[in-house]
This record gives sequence, C-alpha cells and structure tokens, in this order.
Amino acid sequence: MRDFTHDHSALALNTATLGHNMPGAGAGWSAERTIDACAERGIGGIVFWRPELQGRASAIGQYARQAGVEVVGLCRSPFLVGPLAPHGRQAVVDDFRRSIDETADLGGKILTIVVGGVEPGTKGVRESLDIVIDRLSAVLDYASERGVKLALEPLHPMYGGDRSCLPTLRDALDICDALNSDTLGVAVDVYHVWWDTDLPRQLERAGTRIMGFHLCDWLVPTTDFLLDRGMMGDGVADLRGLRSGVERAGYDGFCEVEIFSANNWWKRDPAKVLDVMVQRFRDIC
Repeated sequence: MRDFTHDHSALALNTATLGHNMPGAGAGWSAERTIDACAERGIGGIVFWRPELQGRASAIGQYARQAGVEVVGLCRSPFLVGPLAPHGRQAVVDDFRRSIDETADLGGKILTIVVGGVEPGTKGVRESLDIVIDRLSAVLDYASERGVKLALEPLHPMYGGDRSCLPTLRDALDICDALNSDTLGVAVDVYHVWWDTDLPRQLERAGTRIMGFHLCDWLVPTTDFLLDRGMMGDGVADLRGLRSGVERAGYDGFCEVEIFSANNWWKRDPAKVLDVMVQRFRDIC
C-alpha cells in the first residue's frame, strides 16, 4: 500500500468538495482559481463537473496542464435511464457523446457514469440495467476513438429509485463482463461501497478495471443522504482498509476527494477546506 504521509501528489480534488457542481453553493471560485489553489498545495489532480466548463473545456484543460495539475476526468455522463434521464434513447446517446467530447477536450482520461434510476413504468432494477447496457453499447466505440475511458460508479442502494439502479460493485462488474470492452471499467466511491461485505471479493474481481477511487466519509448521523458527506476521518468508513483493497487489486491512480456537504464544508473558506483535505489525506487515508 502506498505511503502518503510525506507525499500527496496522488491526491485529486473533485470540485464538488468546494460546492462547484451545485448552483449557489460554495464560494464560486473560477476553474482557474481552483486549479491555482491545487497547484499551490501540491494537489496533483483535479476532476471537474460539466456545468463548470461552460464551453471552455479546452482552455481549462490547457490552464491546468500549464499549472502542473493533471485533469483526471469529468463528472459525469447524463443519467442513462430512469426518471431523471433525458427523454428517449437518442437524447441520452447524444448527450452521452457530448459528455465524452467534453472529457476529451478537457484532456481528461475518465468520464464517470452515474447510470440513473428505475425506468418509469418498470419495477425492480433488472429491466433498467438492461437499458443501461444498451445505451453504453451505443457509445463505447466513440469513447474509444476519443481516448476516453468510461467508469461505472455504483451508488448506495438508497439512490436506487431515481439516481442509480446500479447499487453494487458486483452489478457494475457484471455489466463490464457483458460488454467486454477495454474502454469500460468502474469507479469505487467510499460513500457508496463502505458498507458492502462482499467488496473485498469484488475488488479482486475488478483488478485493473478500477479506474477511480473516491474518498470521503460516512457520518453518524447522516442528516441528508445526498448533501451530508463527511471529511475523511469524521465518520465510520474504514478508509485505509478500502484503499488497501483497491490497491491490492492493482489500482495505482489518483485518490479523488469528493465531498457533498451543504451545511458544513461548502460553507467554509475553500482555501481552508483544501488545507484540511490535504492534511486528512496524509494522516488518515
């Protein structure tokens, strides 16, 4: 397992940690100011959200590279299925391709996929997962042509109805197996998988298909299941154990901090949030 106590160059900021993916949240720093703040602290990578790009993906990516900060990837594809997805298969595929283009223009390697919830008019998740497979198959070749990897991110089962009918790493890997493409892999987010007792076996199964590892913590109590994630060390997730499992499987990429925290961290000075993030990463993760 890698030792980060004296080297945090493998640390990446997901800009959600500063509230930048939610209108009216956070301090509203520009992409350039956020990149500069990461560079000043030796944070090696950054992940943006699509709304931040505002048609400036290429310019933002170039600025990051000049600052010495790697653009790890982009959040996220459109929902592929469910009540929050674009209406109709073609609309989903078109927006999916746009998100791939934005990732490529940004210079990012990974586009994170949150698949969406249960398709209206159906029950359970099986039929919805079949739709996910169909819509992924429509863009795999295009993503490969653009040099973008697609990372399926399973979400906690509490999001099953509207945001993700993909609740476990096992299910994500089943889709990877079904589509059998080097372009497709998985992202492992502490918030969504910390509870899964089958996780060690599934991480071993995933191997080099792990394309991302996302850090935060699960608070007790959690007052809002979307917007009350914890800073590393403030909750009950076994962060070192999870990272150990991911790295045993062969992952050696960035550790991406992604914290949704409307009533705590998003209300703080972003510079101080970044300072705490760096220290917690070195001390706890």
